[in-house]
Amino acid sequence: MRTRTFTLDQAKSLPRWRQPVALLMLMAAAMPIAFATWSALLNNFVIEVAGFTGVEIGWLHSVRELPGFLAIGVILLIMFFREQTLLVFNLGLLGAATALTAWFPSLGGILTITMLSSIGFHYYETVNQSLQLQWIDRARAPQMLGWLMAIGSAASLVAYGLLVVTWKTFDLSYNFVYLASGGFTLAVAILAWAFYPKFESPEPQIKTFVLRRRYWLYYALQAMAGARRQIFVVFAAFMMVERFGFEVHEVTALFMINFVANMIFAPLMGRAVGKWGERNALAFEYVGLALVFLAYGGIYYFGWGVALAAALYIIDHLFFALAFAIKTYFQKIADIPDIAPTAAVAFTINHIAAVFLPALLGYLWVTSPGSVFLLAAGMAIGSLMLALMIPRHPEKGHETVFGGLAVSPAE
Repeated sequence: MRTRTFTLDQAKSLPRWRQPVALLMLMAAAMPIAFATWSALLNNFVIEVAGFTGVEIGWLHSVRELPGFLAIGVILLIMFFREQTLLVFNLGLLGAATALTAWFPSLGGILTITMLSSIGFHYYETVNQSLQLQWIDRARAPQMLGWLMAIGSAASLVAYGLLVVTWKTFDLSYNFVYLASGGFTLAVAILAWAFYPKFESPEPQIKTFVLRRRYWLYYALQAMAGARRQIFVVFAAFMMVERFGFEVHEVTALFMINFVANMIFAPLMGRAVGKWGERNALAFEYVGLALVFLAYGGIYYFGWGVALAAALYIIDHLFFALAFAIKTYFQKIADIPDIAPTAAVAFTINHIAAVFLPALLGYLWVTSPGSVFLLAAGMAIGSLMLALMIPRHPEKGHETVFGGLAVSPAE
């Protein structure tokens, strides 16, 4: 069924379930089943089974982010493989590695299997972001990206709901849950390969390294977003387990609330970005994140309790959901052939700090956890300064508010 190649215009004649956007939706639903389940169990798994402290968890996340730093390698791969092929293969790799996670309950084993799953995740995400911007019409992009986020949240909610209900009731093991969630994602990848045709974007992508001066603000936003998000991903959930003693079903319930909130608010955020623009949306996000991270610090400096910590964790997720406005900003200023190589470059830039920051902050966490969150608040303020440089209506040749300094679109 998959041998024929369709242009995006020709694909409109296919049944809706076999069109490019439907494939993106299927991928959006399948990926979080493995990745989000891995995330929900991770802190409890490494603390209970492997005896990790903040130092080891910092090293784990540094190793996990190394493939993201090397996402620029996608440029080499697209010289030989279609982006769609890479998308499906790396989704399958993520699923397979997740399924095997509990088989290696030592520091070396966990780091190794994490590296494999991370290659699948980061290369999948790099290509996925590229295809989203190529396959989705620019006018519909904010709303559609919001819906894709909501679909991923809904799929995760189903998996997490089952985890909350069954974890203690049936005394599930880490091995069973990892096998089930990773196996499901692997099965979806196989089905996506078998039942979807090949899709051709309207303009061929440049298959060489691309680093353009006029994209500098996009690169800077990506770098700050990557550094700031690492602190949240690594240490916010770790805090809930280490400081407040959350168990698996409690951490999972907290994640479920986040997913319900994203299902409701992500499409609304997409509409908001479309109406008020990327600058205002990102400024709102970064002001909110700065306040949230300051409050996280207050948990340690002032002894605030678990209810506030849980509320902040949920609010934090909602603000991070606005991050897709960085994608739509780039879509508006980019030459279409630049999308794939720039997605790889941007993913690498996003992960520069992610490679060393978790490990370094793991040592700071041991002595002063509150300082870690104060640093994140400072990063959010820096991101706000960058967001205010985005024009109200960005386009090629008008990438920043410094119109007089703009360079030609070809530069």
